[in-house]
Order: sequence, then C-alpha cells, then structure tokens
Amino acid sequence: METSKLSSKGQIIIPKQVREAHHWQTGMEFVIESVGDGILLRPRKPFPPTRLEDGLGCAGYSGPAKTLAEMEQGILEDLKRKWLKGVNR
Repeated sequence: METSKLSSKGQIIIPKQVREAHHWQTGMEFVIESVGDGILLRPRKPFPPTRLEDGLGCAGYSGPAKTLAEMEQGILEDLKRKWLKGVNR
C-alpha cells in the first residue's frame, strides 16, 4: 500500500509504481467520483459511451427493416459491382 499527502494546493502525488502499473502518463485527464469514504479515480475517455440506438439514424435508410441475410446480400452485390467496375478500367 502506498501513501501520499495532500498539498496546500489540493494536489496529491500518485506513486510512480501505481502510474506505471496503469500506464498513466503526464497530461492525462481523470474523472474523480466520491464513493463512500473515499474517491474513485479513472482516466477520462475521449468520447462518451455510445449506444447502438444513438447511431442508427446516421445510416440514411428510411425503408422497412432488413434482415441480416438481406443486408449481407446487399453488401455482397455492392462489392461485386465495385470489383467489376475496377476490373473493367
């Protein structure tokens, strides 16, 4: 177990052994949460978590829902069309 002191500026030093174990580097940002009688320190992720439902609208398709087999067939046909276009150049 490591110990550290809180400075007059509210700073605390995270021991080198802990930083290296978590691959934390200078300049990283962290999220700090109060939990029970302590805190939880986690590296800040660059993007918030995204749910599948949040991204569905960006596909640009507004027709009836397609089955997985129909989607795979469409992808296959598009790849064949692009491949044939490249061969005929």
